[in-house]
This record gives sequence, structure tokens and C-alpha cells, in this order.
Amino acid sequence: MPRILTDERRDLVTAIGDFCRRECGPERQRNNGEPQHDQEVYEKMAELGWLGIAIPEAYGGAGLGMTDLCLFLEETSYWRAPVSGFGTTIIAAAGYEKFATDEQKNVVLNGVVNGRVEAISMSEPGAGSDVGALICRAERTTGGYLVNGQKTWCSNAHLADHVLLIARTAQEDSKHRGLTQFMVPTDVDGLQIKGIDTMGGREVNDLYFTDCFLPDSAVVGTPGQAWAQLMTGLNLERMILAAMMLGVARRAFDDTLAYVKQREQFGRPIGSFQALKHRIADLATELECARLLLDDVTATIDANPGEVFARETSMAKLKCTELAKHMTLEGMQMMGGYGYATEYGMESLHRASIVSTVYGGTSEIQRDIIGKTHGL
Repeated sequence: MPRILTDERRDLVTAIGDFCRRECGPERQRNNGEPQHDQEVYEKMAELGWLGIAIPEAYGGAGLGMTDLCLFLEETSYWRAPVSGFGTTIIAAAGYEKFATDEQKNVVLNGVVNGRVEAISMSEPGAGSDVGALICRAERTTGGYLVNGQKTWCSNAHLADHVLLIARTAQEDSKHRGLTQFMVPTDVDGLQIKGIDTMGGREVNDLYFTDCFLPDSAVVGTPGQAWAQLMTGLNLERMILAAMMLGVARRAFDDTLAYVKQREQFGRPIGSFQALKHRIADLATELECARLLLDDVTATIDANPGEVFARETSMAKLKCTELAKHMTLEGMQMMGGYGYATEYGMESLHRASIVSTVYGGTSEIQRDIIGKTHGL
């Protein structure tokens, strides 16, 4: 089914493809264990106005909605553009836009439009899916707070100008109370950022805070209300990850299809054998279902600003991330040894897809949320 796009969105899709073919050659697209963020490419996108796609016009952005943002994320992921810093940047930017002071907004949102990277830090060694269990403390002191503790799995902190930190400022009856958000410059005294080696390279980090002083002006929003503030951003985070993984799934499908059409065994293209033909048909159908779901949810969000669609966004995140993981595995299987080889890039797509069912709320958490919306 052809995708129905406005002229402006169709032009954006075409422009992203042209840019990536020109600026992000095949070697960069494969990202075989190399850093997945190229600041030079990122800043060129900033010059084109793309990084401000969802930033309000008052701060130099385009002020567009979820549909346009997800289309941009999907296309840059499809083309394997080395701009991995954008996802966390736009998540953090949304938090600043809703709750930050004018001064904080001017620094962060204008920076995003001009190609700066931002990060957000919630997880700790003992607080992953259960974010409310975090224990990193920010204790009141003269003129501000002293932060002590460890955060982990912080994506892009090593690239970011600031980390939007969630820390405990008070011990309340409920674990979801007494949490506060802070704008933390990554070069502040008392903060050590240490990369974590993963199968996808070094995108995530441990953060160690040792008597790290943050002035009162570093507080983002209302002290003690970080949990409520975080809940307003769930739509965005889930949709960002869904869109990125839909792009990965599309790329894996297209690369697999091209391979089975070209590769010959037993005197004929392997895609002509019924076993592979039927697998391709099933994958094509699943891809179309995921795309239709994502398009429907983005349109619903844009038509109802301010509302939280927990079920729908969880469905989109669950479907697109699980499909990307399945699609890349199927691609590796159908490509045989070449799917395992870095030369062809399918293994890189698979590495990119695996973590997507974990970060931003695991698939199990998404299923739990969906189940609760049905009264279970």
C-alpha cells in the first residue's frame, strides 16, 4: 500500500535520502562497531533545519508535530545516518520545553537547533524498569544541592552538553515522590562519565557523582515532582524508538529482498524457492502492519495534543522494536554466511535492533501497560 504523504513530507523524505547518499557513504551506513554519531554530519543536518523539526519556532525550530518527527527518525534510521545522538536529544528537549525556566530553554532548545546533543539519565544499577527505586541523592546545601551516587545506561552522555538528571531529593512514603530533575553540564566538577562497552559499540555510559554541586538554578521544573514530569513524556520516548526501529526494519527488509533476488543457488535466484518466498511475504505483511500502526498513532497524537495514549504508544513501541529484531534475524538467516559478514551490514542492523526491545521500557513492560489498559 503506497504511503500517502503531503508534498512537504514527501520532499523531506527525498531530501533525507539524497543527503545520506551524499554525506553518509556505505561504510558509514554499516556502522560496524564504530561510533554511531558523526558530529560533522549532525551539524550539517542542523544547518538544513532538520534537528529543530519538533522544537518550537520561538527557539529557531520548525514547531512540527509527532508525524513529522517520526518520519524524520524513520528515514534517518533507514539510511543508517550516523546521528544517534538525536533520539536522546529530542527526548530531553521535550522535558526542558515543558518544565524548564526561560534561561534553561534558551540554552538547551537553541542548542538543539544548532546541532548540540543532550542526554537524560534515569536508570541506576538497582533501578531499571523500576525507575522509582532510584537512590542517587541530591541533598540540599547552601545555594543548591550536592549529588552523590551512580547512574547507568545513559545514552550519549559522552556527546552531550548536559544531562537531564533524575535524582532523589526527599524520602517520601511513595517511591515516586521526592524525585527532582536537574540540568547538569557534563563538564561539571564531581561528575565522571565512563563508557560501557556493548555489542553496539560505546553509546551508553555510567555516571559517577561525587559531591557534585548543582546550584538551585539547575532544578528543572518543581522539586520533588520529577515522576509526574517524566510521565508526560512517555508518548514521545516510545514513538521515537518505534519510528527508529521501523526504519531499521524497512532497511533490513529491502536489503534482504535485494539479496534473495540476486543470489543464485541450484541454477535460480534463492527468492524463487517457495520457502523463502513465503517468508518474504510474511515479513512484508508484518512491515506494512507496523507502518500503518505507527502512522495511525502519530496522527492521533497530533490531533489530540496534551493527551497521553499509553496503550497506543506502547503498542507502537512493542510492535516496531520486536519486528526490527525479527526482521534482522530473518535477514541474516536468508543471507546465510553473508548475513553474518560485516561487509553486508545485516549483522549491524541486527545489533542495532536487539537493544530496542530493552531500552525505553522493555517489551515486557509495554505488554504490562497494554494489559492494564484492558483492565488486567
